[in-house]
Amino acid sequence: MLAAAHRHLRVVPAAESAGAVTRSHLGDGRCVGWYGPPVPGWRVAIDAERADVPVPPALARSFGATDFWVRWTRTECLAKLTDIPVATWWHRYGLSAPPGTSWRWRTLHLADLAVTVTVAFAASEPTPTSR
Repeated sequence: MLAAAHRHLRVVPAAESAGAVTRSHLGDGRCVGWYGPPVPGWRVAIDAERADVPVPPALARSFGATDFWVRWTRTECLAKLTDIPVATWWHRYGLSAPPGTSWRWRTLHLADLAVTVTVAFAASEPTPTSR
């Protein structure tokens, strides 16, 4: 699924994104939506940021500016998948993924749209009826 992630993303005005499985809003009114089929046993999250926006100076001082939007979008996805507030994640891991994780992710640069987006998957917890 991650190899074909680019085929399952759409960048549209927010009002047109209601059919997305999950989505990420950009500051300019656009929305990046994931329109991929369900993957049994996995949950999906995405995060997108405008690639043409400079890194805020306070965040660059804290986390560095190199590959910032790649690391930022990955962090946002992993925090979403673990239900950890992103500020808590920063204090624990910075903009890194902890070692030994089973999550899968891919970051894409949609250069023609000036967007960086990460798609991440985490194994779903089994429900009592699926054990």
